[in-house]
Formats: sequence, structure tokens, C-alpha cells
Amino acid sequence: MYPRYTEGLLKELLQEFRILYLTGPRQAGKTTLARKMAGQRGMHYVSLDDHTMLSSAKSDPVGFIQSLLKREQSIVLDEFQYAPELVSAIKLASDQLSPSERGKFFLTGSADVFSSAKTQEALPGHMARVELYPLSVTELSGGQFNLIDFLQAEEFSVPENLPEMVREDFAQALISGGYPELQTKSARAKPIWLNSYLKGRLYKDFESIYEAKGDYHTKLESLIPYLAGLSGNLLKYASIANDLSQNDKVVKSYIEALEWMFIVKRLHPFVKNRAKRQTIGMPKLQMVDTGLACHLLGLTSPEQLLQSNFYGGLLESFVVMECFKHMGWSQQTMNIYHYRDKQKNEVDIVLEQADGRLNALEIKASATVSESDFKGIAKFADFVGPAFKSGFVLYTGASVLPFRMGERTFYALPLSVLWT
Repeated sequence: MYPRYTEGLLKELLQEFRILYLTGPRQAGKTTLARKMAGQRGMHYVSLDDHTMLSSAKSDPVGFIQSLLKREQSIVLDEFQYAPELVSAIKLASDQLSPSERGKFFLTGSADVFSSAKTQEALPGHMARVELYPLSVTELSGGQFNLIDFLQAEEFSVPENLPEMVREDFAQALISGGYPELQTKSARAKPIWLNSYLKGRLYKDFESIYEAKGDYHTKLESLIPYLAGLSGNLLKYASIANDLSQNDKVVKSYIEALEWMFIVKRLHPFVKNRAKRQTIGMPKLQMVDTGLACHLLGLTSPEQLLQSNFYGGLLESFVVMECFKHMGWSQQTMNIYHYRDKQKNEVDIVLEQADGRLNALEIKASATVSESDFKGIAKFADFVGPAFKSGFVLYTGASVLPFRMGERTFYALPLSVLWT
């Protein structure tokens, strides 16, 4: 069993909030972690994947929650997305708790029901929400490096003895992805597992959060591979709809549902304040797991991936998702954006600290870096002025290298740092 560094944060939040909601992709490890913590804390574990439990919860939400509370234990409700009807009953129960009572409900869900149209009522002040993604490469390697904490520091400290990695190593990491169960499966078993995973998401989970009409199976089966090939690119709904001969409003609604299910993630643009008139306001599309994306694109070997047109975009998705994963155990979180102005200067990842300072990351699939690779970062730094803090090009080379441009110093940072 791989360590989940988010566990420390979850334990802390159970001491601070009445309700904790752990959400993220199916098979990311939520149930394993919830069962482990339930055993450690003496919590009563209930899975709504159990048909009898689910039927009871849907038919009488208030009665179902009250029956669980009679046990005088804190409660784990796994696969909560199947019964959004329970939100009101949990809110009612939470309102009746004593002011000092914390950690009463630990909910897990493979679809973010608190973002979906079906669930209008949130739990302000009562609930903490945490996202658990598939394994980061830091967890897979047993390392300790945290990219978010690295950027938050006033002085950058790069770990010594970075692992020696070649392009094929990075490509293999993209193909392997982060789903815990896949890490030990054979080459023959992996595509079978991924096909089963996709069918479960397409048919079961999609229906649970989206009231689809007509032949949505066929539409999704053409849309999802298309989106995998769009990794790292601007999301233009009309273009997708035109290419797939689908309605653009339907395409947008399907992509929103796929985001609630953690298949894709939209990275929104940095358009704050005066940036609005000078920047491109479209989101970028990122795949949550590059292993699934490679499977959808038929990429099964590092050589095949490296020779494809998809390697750069998938590498960008990989680093974007590492940022989100690392926020699960960083000391503070950041807001994540991308930047592109109307002159086509762009930055792959903009990380905004709580104090408003901005860090810019550009992802490069090459093992070499030149001054021109920092052009987008330099333009962004000039644009935001004093709010700019740092700029890095993450590349597949082996050395940390400074680049002086005007009054600022930027750095080339090996991607291998993520494995330390």
C-alpha cells in the first residue's frame, strides 16, 4: 500500500470541522484511506455502493441519518455521490450537534456532488472539502518534495542528488499514470482494467450526476478520446462540437459533468483586474490522469508516446495535476491558472499565493533550455509587475540553471525534482 500524504490533512480537518468531504476520481484510493481512518478512529463505516443501504438512504434520508446517529459513533459514508438526497439530512443533523463536536461525518465521493446542478445546498461553515487524486510521483517514489511548498519559500532550496532520468523515464511515468491498482498490473491486464474503468464511469457514474437523454453513450465514447488528445490546449467548445458533429451546448455540459467526475480538469485563465482586456479568457483542458489519456489515445510504449504529437500536452497535464496533488499535503494552497495574452505570449501554469504573489511555470519536453523559453514568463512578469515572485522552466534535463533577463533571474528546473 502506497503512502497517502493527504492523510495528515484529513486527520487535522476532522478535528476542526463537523463534516469532511473527500472527493476525487474513482479508484484513486479514497475508500482504502477512509476504511483505514475509520478503523483508527472507531468510526462506523457505511458504503452507499451497497444497494440496500442506498435504497434506504434515498427513500428516507432523515430517518437513515438518524438511525446511524443512534450508534453514537462518527460516521463514514462512502460513495456519497449516489445519494445527494442526504445533504439536507446531514445539514439538519449537523445543526443539532453541540458547538464543540467535530468530525461527525466523513463523506467520500467519486463525483463532486457539491458542484453539480443536482445539489444546490452546500454546507457553509460545517464542511471541509479535500480532493484526493491518483498517486503523485512523489508518493510513488517515497519522496518528500512538495512543489507548492518549494514555491512558497522565500529562498528556493533544490534537493541534492536529483535522480538521473532520460526522456523515456518521463514518458513511462505518463503512461503508467497514478491509479494505485494499476501500478502492479501486467501489461496485458492494464488495458483491460482501464476499459472496465471507462465503462463504469461512462455508464454508472455519468448517469448518477447527469440527466442524459438520447444516445449519450456514443457521444461520450467519441468525446473522451478527443479530449485526451486536447490535453494542454485551449478549450474551444464550438470547435469540438464541429469536429464531432455535436451540439456545442451539449458538449460543454458533458465536459462539465466529466470534470465533476474527475476525468478532465479545466484550468482557468488568469484574467484578474486589468488583465481582462489583454488576455485570452478561455480555459485550458487537462486530463486528470495521463495513464488514462494514453490508453484512450492508443499510446502503450514510451517510444510511441515520444514520437506522437501528444507528448508535450500530456507532459503539461502531468505537471498541472502534480500541482493539485501536492496541494493535498502542502502547508498552504495556491490558486492555479494559465496565462495567454492577445500577442500569444503564454505561461503554462500560474500559481497565486494567498498573499497575491505569482509564480510562473513553463513546461518543456526537451532536455535543453534557451533564453527564448522564458519569453512568456518574462512578458507575464512585466505584465503583473511587483506581484511577480518567481519563474521556472521545468524541463527534462539534469541541471538547475539560472537565466538573467533584464532585472530578473529565472531558472531552469529539472522535472526529476518531483521524484525526490
